[in-house]
Amino acid sequence: MKRQIAIVTGTSRLKGIGRAICVELAKSGIDIFFTFWTKYDEQMPWNIEDNEPDLIQDEIRRYGVKCEKLELDFFEETSIEILFNEVEKKLGVPTILVNNATYSTQTNIEKITAEELDKHYIINFKVPTLLIAEFVRRFNVKKNGRIINLTSGQTLSFMNDEIAYATTKSAIETLTRTISQEIAKKGITINAVNPGLTDTGWLDDKQEKIFKERFPMGRLGQPSDVAKLISFLASENAEWVTGQIIHSEGGFIRENYSN
Repeated sequence: MKRQIAIVTGTSRLKGIGRAICVELAKSGIDIFFTFWTKYDEQMPWNIEDNEPDLIQDEIRRYGVKCEKLELDFFEETSIEILFNEVEKKLGVPTILVNNATYSTQTNIEKITAEELDKHYIINFKVPTLLIAEFVRRFNVKKNGRIINLTSGQTLSFMNDEIAYATTKSAIETLTRTISQEIAKKGITINAVNPGLTDTGWLDDKQEKIFKERFPMGRLGQPSDVAKLISFLASENAEWVTGQIIHSEGGFIRENYSN
């Protein structure tokens, strides 16, 4: 049987969703190629240790699958071609694409700038769209192609001070629905997953207490929760699920929610 090969973008931190996705896919015997961009994480509150991508790669390989990685700046126009060429050279033609990389900074209507809006548009919508296009062009088997986009539930409630992030992430949901029928003819499904509020190391003690009370199950969402859903969507068992926006939030209570 042809081995499955997955591209997972935005995999840099041990506590991140990207790492959890890679691990769950590896448990199913899927070879992994992940991308990361440490300059982004270094400027965010959670920061990153230099060796985290190496540790993630080592962990994935312990499941007996192949794993390669590439630090890639998606702001560069040539990045997408570079990525697919590297994947094919080191592993083969990818059969699964998980668009997990994101760009997020606080933006409100009074202080938003053209530069910051462009950055959100490029990473959150332009790059995923072009990655999907290249994936579809190069896909060379008759069935079981899988595309999973990460979204953020911005259509479910207000996201204060996140105008650029909310609007560009919303666009990825529209893209998912719009192209689902077209690419189904090639045996490719596409879905978007909203992981909800997930503990990836960005919450302080006060935030953790406040948000935990809004989860009926009494705990915060973990990266492994959404990773298990994505692993299902990447499997043969999910071949009849496409064009869907799936919210994996553990019953999160949104009343009076604001950032």
